[in-house]
Order: sequence, then C-alpha cells, then structure tokens
Amino acid sequence: MTGLLLGVAGTVLAVAGVSGIGDAALLPVLAVAMLLGAMFVWLDYGFAGGFRALLSEGNGRTLGAAFVVPAVAALVVLPVGMLVEGYGRFVAPIGPPLLVGAAIFGVGMQITNGCGSGTLVAAGQGSRRMWVALPFFCFGGVLGSLMLPAALRLPSLGEIDLPALLGPWGGLVVTEALLCLGALVVLRGARPSRERLLAGAAIGAGAAALFLVSGTPWGITMGLTLWGAQAVQALGWDLSGFEFWSSGWTREALDGPMLAMHGSLSDVGLLLGALLAAAGQGRLRHGAPIGWRGATGAALGGLLMGVGARLSFGCNVGAFLGGASSGSLHGFVWLAAAMPGCWIGIRMRPMFGFTAR
Repeated sequence: MTGLLLGVAGTVLAVAGVSGIGDAALLPVLAVAMLLGAMFVWLDYGFAGGFRALLSEGNGRTLGAAFVVPAVAALVVLPVGMLVEGYGRFVAPIGPPLLVGAAIFGVGMQITNGCGSGTLVAAGQGSRRMWVALPFFCFGGVLGSLMLPAALRLPSLGEIDLPALLGPWGGLVVTEALLCLGALVVLRGARPSRERLLAGAAIGAGAAALFLVSGTPWGITMGLTLWGAQAVQALGWDLSGFEFWSSGWTREALDGPMLAMHGSLSDVGLLLGALLAAAGQGRLRHGAPIGWRGATGAALGGLLMGVGARLSFGCNVGAFLGGASSGSLHGFVWLAAAMPGCWIGIRMRPMFGFTAR
C-alpha cells in the first residue's frame, strides 16, 4: 500500500510539473513511459542477463530474442522518421568514442547487474543496489559529456545511415535483415522461447508508441545525464562554459525545467510505472540487503555506465534499440563493442558479491 501511494503521489507531482510547460506531448510521453515501466515488471524483462548468459554459458536464447525489440520498433521509427515532418531518428558516427564507451558501459552493466532501463525499473521496484547506482550513473553521464566533444574529433568512419543511402524502404529491408542475421549469429542454432519473443515484441511496440508521441526514438541515458548536470549546477558547478553544454538543445535543456526534456520525463515515467506495477503485485525489493561490496559495485558500475553511455550515444535502449530501429549502423556496432566490456564485467562480479553467472 505504501508503494502504491508513493507511485500515485509521484505521478500527481509529475503531471503537475509538466502542466505549465506548454508542450502537448509531455503527458502522452509520461503515460507511455509509465506503461513501459510496468511492462518491464509484468514481463520480467531486462537486457543485462542476456549478455551474461551468452558469454558465461554460451546460451544466446535470451539475447537473441532481444533482437525482436528493435525489429518491431523499426517498422515505425525508420519510415516515419524519414518521411514525416517533425520526427527524427538516432544516427551517430562510428569511431573510438562509440567503441570505447560501449565497452565501458558493458563493464558497468555487469557489475551493477542492470543497464540503463534496468537501473530505473529496479529502482522503481525498490532495489537498494539501484538507488546507489542511480546518482553515480547521473554523475558519470556528466563526466562523459565533458569528454565527448574532444573524443568526437578523433578519426572515425562517420555516420552510416542505411535509409539515407538506400531510401526509407530499402533501408528498412536491410535493417530488418541485419537484425535477423544478428539474432541468428547470437542464437547459433538455438531457438528462443515464445515468451521472450512475445515480451520483446511488446517492448518494441511500446518503444514505437513512445516514438510516435515524443518525435524521437526512446532514450534513457541523456535524461539521467541531465539530472546529474542540473544537480551539480545547483551545487555551484557551472557547466555552461563546457563545450557540450554551451549551446543548442543541450544548453536549452540545462537551463530549462527538468521535465521539459522528453527523455528526462520518460525516465521518470519508467520509474513510476515500475513502482506502481511492482507494488500492485507485491514485488517490491526494498527489503533485500545490499552490503558494502554490493554498494561499491553499484557505485562503480553506475559511474562506468554513465561515462560509457555518454561516449557511445546511449545504452541498450538509446544506442542499440534507438540506433538499430533508426537504420543507423552504429546501433549494431554498439552491441558488438559492448561484448568485451561485458566479458570483463562478468569476471569482476565476484568482487562485488555476485556469482560470475
């Protein structure tokens, strides 16, 4: 009952917070994000465990099934983002920041035991570990934002945008083919469970719905970076002189209300939706102990995920799901580059109270 009351109170505060901003998309963004948060709880869905099962046990069934998420989302994101005015896609360059950042994120994901969406959903469920990880994730994003402009000046392959090269429908066909091929490589002859495929399709449909109401693909980590940036500004650290925050939409987000940015608001919605769903099912985790090793791993993992996500343009959601569903090759490269980091992180897990599997 306490969890339900907290969830309702948080929802009322969020609605009140966006009511005076003047963006008609904000309430739909909050509603769809809350639904997504609830879906993660109801479906017991997550990304981090799929990497671990593949790299520790050679079992690619969970990660292979996850390819259905961007495959479903791409059916909406790619053509609408190309053909309808007012909609955008996530397209990013392939270079050292992407490769290094994804690997760093992979390490953090495994020692924290959750990715960007997993951190917010588990925090909504009351996980003490994730409430330690969350502020470090936000601060790590700020540190990564200070590094990114210089990192982007390193030599790179640039953006490889399939719809721009092949047209919206040709780009969609090739994107779906690459997702199918990636799933087959990960599965290596195994068959994913019907339940995981249906769950992934549901999350993909939710991501497509969030895209339709917000105008951009679903992203997690830039919202968390904004939380960290506004927090350190409130403590007296002026970020406006740093290149990343000095102009454009990032400066506008830094100076504006936290809930005015769609990514920030959807993070709040994801957390609230998970809280309400978990409380409604009696599945809150606030009673699980954490210990000093767990707290240390959560802090370090959150920091690494924040830095890595900002350098690599997102996480499993913003980079892989958002990039692949946009037809940008960087989404596929991100997934491959995260693997070595996950391998290292899996072997570090016993240091922080986890098993290696």
